[in-house]
Amino acid sequence: MTIFSATRVLMLFALSFVVALLITPPVFSFLQKFHKSNIRDEESAPVFYQYHKDKSSTPTMGGIIIWATVLGIAFVFLILGNFLDGFANYFNFVNRSETFIPLFALAFAAAIGLFDDLMGIKGIGPHGGGLKMRHKILLYTLAAVLGAWWFYFRLGWHTVYVPFVGPLDFGWWYLPFFIFVIVATAFSANETDGLDGLLGGVSLFSFVALDVVAFVLHKYDLAAMIATIVGALLAFLWFNIHPAKFFMGDTGSMSLGITLGVIALMTDTSLFLPFFAFIFVVESGSVIIQVLSRKLRKKKVFLSTPIHHHFQGLGWPESQITMRFWIVSAVMTTLGLAIFFLTRFA
Repeated sequence: MTIFSATRVLMLFALSFVVALLITPPVFSFLQKFHKSNIRDEESAPVFYQYHKDKSSTPTMGGIIIWATVLGIAFVFLILGNFLDGFANYFNFVNRSETFIPLFALAFAAAIGLFDDLMGIKGIGPHGGGLKMRHKILLYTLAAVLGAWWFYFRLGWHTVYVPFVGPLDFGWWYLPFFIFVIVATAFSANETDGLDGLLGGVSLFSFVALDVVAFVLHKYDLAAMIATIVGALLAFLWFNIHPAKFFMGDTGSMSLGITLGVIALMTDTSLFLPFFAFIFVVESGSVIIQVLSRKLRKKKVFLSTPIHHHFQGLGWPESQITMRFWIVSAVMTTLGLAIFFLTRFA
């Protein structure tokens, strides 16, 4: 069973990679028909503008490639599974107990992000850049509240696995904890999406770690779904590494962030996210520190935030920042997996 499940996961990963590569040219042609991507002006973000002003003609919404591939593969094999036995059912990973919720979260967040991207393209919103961050956080919170209600009242989830301690009953505190995890991952993913290939690369390591976790916990359909995300992400990175042919956009960052949080909660590894999504934590943490410092001390800690812009201000080349953040992600996710195996199976 394990060998067949592993083969299935690997084949779906490869299939997703190929499908995403094949749909990229038509999606890219579609994205080029829209207006130029929104770049913040020099007055509101001087460091950002200095290093990104030449990217104003780069299309956004490239995240469509990722979620369209995952949802498309899920839909095709679900339909085929109703008519064909064997082959189609083997690859069908749509499962009420394992993948309904993360697939819904992916689609729901992608739709919200797509709406925000279209607002930015049309020049609607502050500085013509779509929704304000507080409006995004409100949307993240609304989505998280819906998920928290479902997990707590419909599924009866109220415990959180604490490393080296075991399951801890949170009671009704599980509701705000769930909301915090979803909002934090969505916000952090949005903040990390600022350099060519950055979010795609660090997300890749995060989802690979969760794929290993899901497989080890015998959640084979969930592992298969995550494998399609990893395959699509890898194909997306083929075109998104510096110099990027297109940006991910909120339709990509929001869907990846919320789905990452949902899967971590479903595998009861939310407290491992500081390892699996270490760069996310650093990026959002830098923003929070900068905001608090400017309000309380009237001075900045970083040249610009999120922190990858600080390193740009220090003179680091964009590709160097991205690759070093990838390396840090690889090390931290490996450490997180080591702790996971130690605390669960030692």
